[in-house]
Order: sequence, then C-alpha cells, then structure tokens
Amino acid sequence: MGIQYRHLDLAERCRICAMRSLGHSLDDIAAMLGRSKSTISRELRRNSGDKGYKPDQADRMAWARKLRGHLLERHSQLRGCVVARLGMGWTPEQITGRLRLEGSQHTLSPESIYRYVYSAHGRKDKLHRYLAQRKAKRGYRRRKGRTSRTDEAKQPIWLRPTKAHTRAEVGHWEGDCMHFRKQSDILLTLQDRKTRYWIMNKLPRKDAETTANMVRDRFAEMPKKARKTITLDNGSEFAQHRKLEQKTGVRAFFCEPHSPWQRGSIENGNGRVRRDLPRKTDLQNWTDEDIENLTFIFNSTPRKCLGYRTPIEAFAKEIGVALKL
Repeated sequence: MGIQYRHLDLAERCRICAMRSLGHSLDDIAAMLGRSKSTISRELRRNSGDKGYKPDQADRMAWARKLRGHLLERHSQLRGCVVARLGMGWTPEQITGRLRLEGSQHTLSPESIYRYVYSAHGRKDKLHRYLAQRKAKRGYRRRKGRTSRTDEAKQPIWLRPTKAHTRAEVGHWEGDCMHFRKQSDILLTLQDRKTRYWIMNKLPRKDAETTANMVRDRFAEMPKKARKTITLDNGSEFAQHRKLEQKTGVRAFFCEPHSPWQRGSIENGNGRVRRDLPRKTDLQNWTDEDIENLTFIFNSTPRKCLGYRTPIEAFAKEIGVALKL
C-alpha cells in the first residue's frame, strides 16, 4: 500500500519558520518534521512572500492554491472555455496565458488544467486526446542509474532573467531531447523563445557529453546576442550543463521535475514534430538532410504569434544577419 501524502499544517509551518531563523538546514528541518527535504524546499519556494517565509502568509497561500485547483469543477463557464480551447489545439500554458491577457477574474495555472484533464471528469470526456502527447494516463518516467556529479548546482527556472521569461529579447532558448522506440534514437530540439526559431539535430549517442557538444556547436554558429540562456528539463542528457556554460557563455536554467508547461514553447514544438516523426519512427531511416529539410519547413511556416512572419524572418531581423540552415 502506498504512502498517503499529508499536506503541511500551520503548526509545521511555524516550526519551519523558527528553525530557518535559527539557521537550520533543510535536512535538519525535514528530519525534525518527519518530512522529505523536497517537501520543505517546495514549501519555502512556493509559499514565501516578498519579505521571506511567514507561517500565516504561507498557510493562506497554500489554501488559495488548493481552492484554485477546484475552479474548473465549480465554474462551468470557465470549464467550457478551457475545454473549447483544448479542442482547438491550445496547450494548457497558452490557455492560462490568454486568460490572463483577457483579464479573466479567475486565475489558473497550467498544472490546474493538467489535473482536470486527468481527473475523473476529464477522463470521462477523454480530454487527454487534445494534449500533444495524448496520453490516457499521466505518468512519469523513472530514470535509471545514479545522478552524475555534473548534475549538481543547477540554477532553477525562477532565477532566469525577466527578459527570458517575458520573451522580450532574442537569445533565450528552450531545449529538449526527443526519444523514439529505439533507445539509441535521440533528436535534440532547440527553440528561441521570442522568435520561435527552431533547431533539430540527430544525436549519434545518448549521453550528456554528446548532447553538450552538439548544443555548443549549434550555438557557436550564432552571434553572441543570439545565445544568452537556455531552459532545460532534468534529463540525464543535460547533466553536463556546466561544460556548456563554460564553452558558450550561455547560462542554463532547469525546470521543476514533472513541469512540462515551464518549457511550453519546446513542448508545443515537439508536438508538431511528432506529426512527422511519431515515437514508432526508426530515426536511422532519416538522414541529416531530411532533418534539415523538416527544420526548414518549421522555420518557414508563418506564425500568428509573430504577426504571421516566419521564425526564420523574425530571427534574422533580431540578429541582423541572413540565415542559412
């Protein structure tokens, strides 16, 4: 029988605050409360205010977040809007961002939409079929092997520059590795957050060094203004991020585990790639030239978010040089 998770209560939050003020480590606090270190870390990260961690404020923030999670079940109009936009092919991140832009009185997180999709109500209506991956069940891949030492000291996504978060300037990238039926088939995908400029390369091997070298080589082709940061997931392929930073000057930031919406651009792009390269594809039948041609098609397709310019036009304008793939 699995362990039943129990949310932190106000008394525990008071103890966390007191122990932090006395200089205790996260390990000490976790041991004292009989909780995991990740629980304490997540609590401090999600429920701290401008003046630090305050127990009463943290408790209110946690309850408010819990109530938001039930909004879609309580509000039929909001639920109808979300379901309709899912049916139009929008991602949960696009839906929540648009609701904010429209000044909706209800605020939702992408995670709230994902939870509803996989709730009893969402499963009954088969809402998962509107997601890019179309998985009937929400599951997380378990990674085998020990964590590499080069995997340490990752910079979390919330430390990313504001201009990266708001897409205010070129040079802030998202990266991912797409996997196929054969474990040896790996496709590296990169996308500039502002211009949606897309890069794809087959990787000859599935290891962190090969991935870091490929990203380094692609960034080396660009002017400095076009390579500032990159946001990655926690896959083992990106364990040598320090090497990448040292070789290119590009700062690497990492999403929280199981939070695909934090790299919404690359996830959406990967979904489009899957139309041409489904998971069952034997990537050995695709040459590097084939991948380049597919990349060119993506970069030559007008995008509404770019005022119907193409990514290659937008990227070329930003960096001030003509491009070739």
